[in-house]
Amino acid sequence: MAVTTLPKRETRYSEAEWQARVDLAAAHRLSVMHGFQEGIFNHLTLTVPGKGDRYFQIPFGLHWSEVTASSFMEIGFDGTRHAGEGEMELSCYCIHAPIHRLVPDAACVMHTHMPYASALARLEDPRILPIGQTELGVAMQTGYDMEYAGPAFDPKEGERLAGVLGDKTILIMANHGVMTVGRTVAEAYDRLYYIERAAQVQLYAMWTGRPLRLLSDEVIEETIAGFKGGPRYGDRPASEHHFDALKRQLERQGETDYQT
Repeated sequence: MAVTTLPKRETRYSEAEWQARVDLAAAHRLSVMHGFQEGIFNHLTLTVPGKGDRYFQIPFGLHWSEVTASSFMEIGFDGTRHAGEGEMELSCYCIHAPIHRLVPDAACVMHTHMPYASALARLEDPRILPIGQTELGVAMQTGYDMEYAGPAFDPKEGERLAGVLGDKTILIMANHGVMTVGRTVAEAYDRLYYIERAAQVQLYAMWTGRPLRLLSDEVIEETIAGFKGGPRYGDRPASEHHFDALKRQLERQGETDYQT
């Protein structure tokens, strides 16, 4: 069941571009609803459909609860602003532009300092442990960056992160936060949602002080094999069904202005 109240797009945008803008705006609003945002910082970006040299970025200073489909600037991989108004937040550009450029399946890049994943990233061992089904589904997609050296004010940092990410789609960044990538907004947000969920449950289990019950190697291998490729329902991946359901939740709460 898809969201059905999408308003008529602005004529200056193609249908694909307008839908991309709406979905990325929804992800910002959902991040507020889920407590993923950190003030006016962190970044959710998406390559512009049909334009292989640029991506969408919100103007610096805009709270994620204010983001709409019309908010986005188009920033070139070289730092040129092609469309939109506002100030380009430098660390967003330095992290995201190289990853969009260098990682084939990173059409959407989401970087947050959301609390549970960020708490896990501050531990000596930040790994997602094999203690449950959700954790295994997340862990098989997760890489780890253990070399935090300060804020990203040079695109070389984004290039380094692209190399660390490799073929993974989730990156836990030590002493920092988390990043997810996807071919669509739905994919990247689904991964953002579940890495936070896995981190939350693992921390809750650790906080009991009782021994963790690790899954056997046999169960781990069988579960990961079953997860590979991701489940599909009808002709769509589960991530798209999940994202549509979340957008319907925004509508039920009266948040539809993100579509403007």
